[in-house]
Amino acid sequence: MANGPLTLPARLCLLAWDAARPAAGGTAHRPSAVRAGALVELARRGLLTDEDGIATPVDLDASTGDAVLDGLLELVRESRPHPWRTWVTLRARVTFDAVREQLVAEGYLRAEKRRVLGVFPSVEYALERVAAVEALREETRQVLRGPLPVAEISERDAAVAVLAAAAGLLGESTPGQRAAELTERATAAGPGLGGVVREVTGAVTAGAAVATSP
Repeated sequence: MANGPLTLPARLCLLAWDAARPAAGGTAHRPSAVRAGALVELARRGLLTDEDGIATPVDLDASTGDAVLDGLLELVRESRPHPWRTWVTLRARVTFDAVREQLVAEGYLRAEKRRVLGVFPSVEYALERVAAVEALREETRQVLRGPLPVAEISERDAAVAVLAAAAGLLGESTPGQRAAELTERATAAGPGLGGVVREVTGAVTAGAAVATSP
């Protein structure tokens, strides 16, 4: 993808924005998708591992150099043990807000200060690099729909697509076989990653279903 340097949570945060409906970036279940991306990113890098369904730090001193990922890693270290599904939602807004500020600093989003009722200060966020985000959305759709063979898709791009689809960020369904193949591809980065991806994807899917139910 053109947005190679972006982490999984950063890509998912951008995919949560719709240029036509900027407020979509703040929809309630979006933070869970971003948190899921951060968890998978840490697992891909070998900094979180699965121990009987529990997200477990591998090294108490290791870091990524990325403020968002390191913040989540520290939160996991300092908290009592939790399953992956719990971490998808537990204080997920903290990770979402941190990613959003990171994207403002990198020029993908812009922060606009406003006053509610002309009195109370507020900040609204909007896409700044609209073309780059639209390209990311289209590339993710191509991963989900084809025609590129799954074997030729990177593990990172497959993970982004699987999580975006689970959260309904693109508003499209993915054929079952293609979704299964992409999930398998997303887990190829390391041993034990399969269970992690399936757990967090399941939690994101459940959260999206609740958020969109009447």
